[in-house]
Amino acid sequence: MERAAAAEAEAALLREKANLLRESMRRSEAVREGSAAAVDSIGRRMAAVDEAVRPAQARTWSAYRAHDNVARSLRAVEAVVRHLDAVREAESVILESASKGVTAYLDAVDNLKSAEDFFTSKRIGKAGDDALKRVDELLRKAAAELENEFSRVLSECSKPVELEQLLKCLPSRSSAKDSAESQPNPGAVLSLPTLIDPRYVPRLSKLAQKSVQLGCHKQFVKIYRDTRSSTLELTLKQLGVEYVTAEEVQTAQAESRDAKITHWIRCLQIAVKLLFPSERALCDQIFEGKHAWKDHCFAAATSKSLLNLLSFGQAISKSKTSPDKVFLLLDMFDRTLELQSEVEAVFAGDECAENRKSASTLVKCLAQAAKKTLIDFKDSIVKESPKNTSTDGDVHPLTSYVGNYIKYLMDYQSSLKLIFQESSNGDGTKSGLVSEISGLIHAVETNLDVKAKQYKDHALGILFLMNNINYIVRSIRSSEAKDLVGDDWIQRRRRTVQQHATQYKRVAWGKVLDCLSAQGLTSSVGSATEGIAGSVGSIGSHSSTTSTSVIKARFKSFNKQFEEVCQTQMNWAIPDKELRDNLILAVAEVLLPAYRSFLKRFGPLVENSHHASKYMKYTPEALEQTLGNLFAKKLPQ
Repeated sequence: MERAAAAEAEAALLREKANLLRESMRRSEAVREGSAAAVDSIGRRMAAVDEAVRPAQARTWSAYRAHDNVARSLRAVEAVVRHLDAVREAESVILESASKGVTAYLDAVDNLKSAEDFFTSKRIGKAGDDALKRVDELLRKAAAELENEFSRVLSECSKPVELEQLLKCLPSRSSAKDSAESQPNPGAVLSLPTLIDPRYVPRLSKLAQKSVQLGCHKQFVKIYRDTRSSTLELTLKQLGVEYVTAEEVQTAQAESRDAKITHWIRCLQIAVKLLFPSERALCDQIFEGKHAWKDHCFAAATSKSLLNLLSFGQAISKSKTSPDKVFLLLDMFDRTLELQSEVEAVFAGDECAENRKSASTLVKCLAQAAKKTLIDFKDSIVKESPKNTSTDGDVHPLTSYVGNYIKYLMDYQSSLKLIFQESSNGDGTKSGLVSEISGLIHAVETNLDVKAKQYKDHALGILFLMNNINYIVRSIRSSEAKDLVGDDWIQRRRRTVQQHATQYKRVAWGKVLDCLSAQGLTSSVGSATEGIAGSVGSIGSHSSTTSTSVIKARFKSFNKQFEEVCQTQMNWAIPDKELRDNLILAVAEVLLPAYRSFLKRFGPLVENSHHASKYMKYTPEALEQTLGNLFAKKLPQ
């Protein structure tokens, strides 16, 4: 029962809840229907409001757009007015001289350029066109005025550099008094001379930069080129550098020419080490940032001065050759070659290619001229007159000249090797400088052989060859040329000298030695022969068949021959004391033993006769003393 009652109560509770839910749903439906009706009513009202507001919105938007257009028009008018005002302000400055205030003038140009850009980009109508036309007129006037100002400042500041200032830039030189000998030290740090007052360089640079905006930079480049070119020319002219021709050099006296070459070398060094680098630095400062312009301006400003400077070297290389000229050419070659790397550095860039070419061409011309001079000298040696000989067999002036010539050439050995491009051939022979030195010596030897044949006295001709070949050997041995020709060459020439000495003994003293031969003095005397060494043949025992008169005649003949030889050869010359002493000793070693032997064998037949001293005139000691007087004409004091 209790369970049934509980179930009934629970069911009643559920029905009550269900009724409550149905009531809530009914009320919700009523609210929804009411809300939908309200929304529909609001929608109808909003549509009516929109319809009523739309004309007002259109009027408001139109007013906004009109306001915006007016504002923009006002801004445009303000910009036009502002640029017109700027043009008027700039005009008052442009009509004045730029020299009165470069900075203000440049600012005015900037304002005009800005106005030009503005009026070019806007379509304003006649007023704008008129304004643009006026701006263009003012800019043209400004360009002309800036050109004038650039030219004025550059011209006023560009003065030739004084010699004293240049010398101050060189190390350890203090006055112009030393200028003739002053030579820049290759390893020293040089200070570049001031070409233009540094206070004016920024102004010139600003003017040059502004020329780009105005489109007149070509005129500025021309002004710079002409002004700096003429100034540099004047500087070099003060140093004595002007354009010269080969004809002008040819007519100059030798002493004057040599002095001019020394002076030219100094000027070349000053130009390459000081003047051209200074011009490069100045050009870089004024045309800052414009690499093509800088190189072009520098090349143009220095080209004429460089040609004037190099013209002297070209003239020397083309002038008439002479043997001594080679040393001047080699001096010039050395200096130009030493400076070549600095020339390449200062004239760097495509625009300076012609300047570099001019300098390198001079180096080649000097090398070719030096080479040709040596070749011509070698040919002239061979062609030298064979009749031009010395009367005493002394060293010929041509021989001593060539010997000293080769010594001096060795001072330029490194340069000559470059000129002749010395190298070894595949067959082991050498070419280049070795060939040239050997060629000079061979030419002299060839000429000496011809000259030696001109002597009527064969012995003197032999002595002449001996002296000259010996001089060549000594000259080569005492110079660096010995390392070029080698020991074998020297040894061959020394053997030649010995051969000439031996031949001299045979030819000069053969008749004297024949008088000391026993041949023909006795029937029992065997045949005696004298070799080149002068050895006397064996003499047979004394025979009663020997005639005293024959012995006397032989002694008399010996005295005559000996005296004639000595009298003649006392006037001959052997300037090399060592060679002279050795040759006299060699003669004595042959003559004295033969005379002693003859005196011992045949002297007793004469010594007891009447006037024996007339025949036995000399003792061996007297002979030796007399031999000591040979070749005494030019003995060193």
